[in-house]
Amino acid sequence: MGEVHDCHNNKQTKDLPGLLVTDPPGNLAFLKPKHPQKYNLSKPWDASVSLHQFMVENHYDPSKFQALLCCPWGPPINALVLQLLPCLKLVVTTSTGTDHIDLSECQFRGIQVANIAGSLFSQNVADMAMALLIGVLTKISAADRFVRTHMRSGLREFPLCSNSKLRGKRIGIVGLGNIGMEVAKRLEAFGCIILYLSRKKKPFISYPFYSNMVELAATSDAIVLCCPLNEQTRHMVNKEVMLALGNKGVIINVGRGPLIDEKELVKCLIEGQIGGAGLDVFENEPNVPQELLAMDTVVLSPHSAAFTTETYLATAELVAENLEAFFSNKPLITPVILD
Repeated sequence: MGEVHDCHNNKQTKDLPGLLVTDPPGNLAFLKPKHPQKYNLSKPWDASVSLHQFMVENHYDPSKFQALLCCPWGPPINALVLQLLPCLKLVVTTSTGTDHIDLSECQFRGIQVANIAGSLFSQNVADMAMALLIGVLTKISAADRFVRTHMRSGLREFPLCSNSKLRGKRIGIVGLGNIGMEVAKRLEAFGCIILYLSRKKKPFISYPFYSNMVELAATSDAIVLCCPLNEQTRHMVNKEVMLALGNKGVIINVGRGPLIDEKELVKCLIEGQIGGAGLDVFENEPNVPQELLAMDTVVLSPHSAAFTTETYLATAELVAENLEAFFSNKPLITPVILD
């Protein structure tokens, strides 16, 4: 009787809807089936082939897949991918940003989208913005490299008085959302003067408001990019903005790489037309311009601002909760509003 019961359970499991995971989210432990199991997990990245080939080679019925889990550094979830999955009803991303997902196509097909609430990452990203800003102004990375490579040999040629203090600096925050407000709180503690640019003026916010990027740059000692990437914000930091910022100005980017025209950024840094940059994101990740690697005026981070041990665990839990809600026919925990 025991064997018959197992066979019955196997058949029940086989008939469950599928969850397609397009890229490894770091740790799949949080996706282990619960009891009762509500979905089957498929991992096409293991095959190193296209999604279509994966389906064909593994004899998958595309209509089985009702949900898809993706990461911002994985393959984009575009119309071509969505066409392969005719019964897809949910896309879940492990990020706050959704620029790797074709939201218009999802809306057209009636596919729900869930992301990670921005507030979950806000404090971490704001901490990284401050670390990058302080790192650029104090040249801490360059000093660290000097100590490791030269000072132990008896050389003491590191340029003193080449760094700058943070207190009193005029900092322009681009995007005064959850992350931007957290950055502002930290800047206030350092005695900075805060300016901001946003789509519209925020009620009850006393910081000076700017609607023009060039004007903000011309008034700031540094700008911190915290806004989403879209067609309006792509390359919002162009050569004109950099020249307005000036040869002592600093750019910090904890938003998305394409917010900056990276080719112009490299050129302006090489020519000394801006003072420095702190970058957690890049325009063509994972590729980083080679010129940036040797610059003492630049501090780099591998798109890791949001990810601490604490938020990683919270992210995993939130992804699992969204999937549990979907497969239980309940409202999503953190739905993306498609309009």
